[in-house]
Amino acid sequence: MKKIICKKVYDTESAELIKKQTFGAFGDPTGYEESLYKTADGYYFLYVNGGADSKYPKEDIKRVSADKAKQFLD
Repeated sequence: MKKIICKKVYDTESAELIKKQTFGAFGDPTGYEESLYKTADGYYFLYVNGGADSKYPKEDIKRVSADKAKQFLD
């Protein structure tokens, strides 16, 4: 997935996957995934996707600060 936020390109195909977390079982309508990526320029973002009743009912990209990325890794 690719998304432009504040004139910066965030692309799951060209960024480095750092960590992926899955909540719930496959097919669970409340389940979701959060994947932390880092761009070549050093920016972090989350690729999120989930079931219809989850906190991420649609796939999306959300930029995150380095501090938030560190929290995600802990």
